[in-house]
Amino acid sequence: MDAIALVPIEGLRSVQPGDDLAMLIAAALLERGPLPAAGDVLVVCQKVISKAEGRMCRLSEVEPSALARDYAERHDKDARVVELVLREAQRIVRMDRGLLIVETGPGWVCANAGVDESNSAGEGWAVMLPRDADESAARIRAGLQQATGVDLAVVVTDTFGRAWREGLTEVCIGASGLEPLLDLRGSRDLNGRELHHTVVAVADELAAAAGLLMEKAAGIPAVLVRGYRYRPSAGGAKALVRNPQDDLFR
Repeated sequence: MDAIALVPIEGLRSVQPGDDLAMLIAAALLERGPLPAAGDVLVVCQKVISKAEGRMCRLSEVEPSALARDYAERHDKDARVVELVLREAQRIVRMDRGLLIVETGPGWVCANAGVDESNSAGEGWAVMLPRDADESAARIRAGLQQATGVDLAVVVTDTFGRAWREGLTEVCIGASGLEPLLDLRGSRDLNGRELHHTVVAVADELAAAAGLLMEKAAGIPAVLVRGYRYRPSAGGAKALVRNPQDDLFR
């Protein structure tokens, strides 16, 4: 089995709306290394993508609805943040005990629709998820290929909680250049038994591994993964969303 290396990308300045994130990452790679190589995977945290795409909101400009005000008052929340979450939500999954679990437009089920005040533009600002992280990943991939001459796969991550388990982990919400699911159905295990149900979320596993280097206060917005032999694909992370008809908990 080949070894897999994870290298933090350092030297990126603070990202501002309108920045060409691919060019910033390419410059950091070419200046500090490692030099990208074919077969590498670049894992990028959602926050810097959202900043570059202008997916930020000044809370003072948000007018909460009656629903947001009522919920915020009952659970000691900021009504403006609650309002942002409701605006980003396609479906409310659970709204109880001060928690808001919602489904976003692309189909991600997560707390607060990914709306986050940490590492934002400053006090009084909130950051939302990219509108389409697959498109974001594709743009970064194309920009990196143009700047470096190397075709990398790109994975976009966000931090999610998990039902039935404590703690947070990074998951893939956008991808370009690799197949996010490894379908092992029809192959055989060590004993020769045919596998019937095993489909591995490799994009989530890459995201979680890179997350070990992208701590909140580390200032590391991207990680280069080298050595994982992924399957190239034009598909995106939406393949990770379970079909509603197969969702027993809906």
